[in-house]
Amino acid sequence: MSKESTTAHTRSFREEARLAKMRMKNGFWKDCQQELKEQLDQARELGVNESKAGRFFAEKISRQIAGKKEDEFYLRVKEMLLAEGEVSDAIGRLTDKPYYDTLSYEEKQRYTLSLSEKYLRALERFRKECQFDGLHKNG
Repeated sequence: MSKESTTAHTRSFREEARLAKMRMKNGFWKDCQQELKEQLDQARELGVNESKAGRFFAEKISRQIAGKKEDEFYLRVKEMLLAEGEVSDAIGRLTDKPYYDTLSYEEKQRYTLSLSEKYLRALERFRKECQFDGLHKNG
């Protein structure tokens, strides 16, 4: 496993500094600046809120720098949404049924609430990605 693929919280300060230096040498920030400018120009042309587009892009870059990989839950939600759109039984489809069957009534309630919150965050992220990734693909 490369050092770039480890998560930020397990990297030492020295490793973080080395990676930051590499990003500067390789023109990472210059590329980011150019991509941001292009996305904001497209947002302006299409009447999309530039501020929201900028925040979305900043979040995307932050995840990239932190080395965060797509989490498995989000990928499942994204796959479901792309295949079938928003469905009324999304929580049921995302439930880990073998695990759910081992829980007490109260634990099932907490699990379902937690799953609902995760789903809503994933749905919001998916909607943002669709809105702003669409800008990038239109250009």
